[in-house]
Amino acid sequence: MGKKFQDGKFYLVREDVLPEAMKKTLDAKELIERGRADSVWEAVNRVDLSRSAFYKYRDTVFPFHTIVKERIITLFFHLEDRSGTLSHLLSETAKHGCNILTIHQTIPLQGRANVTLSLNVTDLTVGLEELLARLRRLEFVEKVEVLGSGA
Repeated sequence: MGKKFQDGKFYLVREDVLPEAMKKTLDAKELIERGRADSVWEAVNRVDLSRSAFYKYRDTVFPFHTIVKERIITLFFHLEDRSGTLSHLLSETAKHGCNILTIHQTIPLQGRANVTLSLNVTDLTVGLEELLARLRRLEFVEKVEVLGSGA
């Protein structure tokens, strides 16, 4: 996915005009979130969707109710392992009104570490798209993904 699309706008689209693969991606995500499927493989098989289509759409299509009601998001980061990067990342998220709920960091391997943050964004001072764009522009951030939203 190109940089242009990562920082793009969000649109509200009626379900009947969504491609079938996007609808099935939403169904698979729901199976996983509700614990009715133990893995992506099981979920995509149950809704008759390829894993590649699921991974293509999973971070780009969300049910409207989760975006409107839920004020908790989980972000995945792939970071360069340098002194102070986690501190700088946490500081940047807090600066924009995010309350950090959980932090999980892997042991750095080959100069890289993965960090997952759960954030309460109720008091977010910028739009979610703008927050993601600002986090992606940090020099030590190689990747940012929205893993999910929910209470």
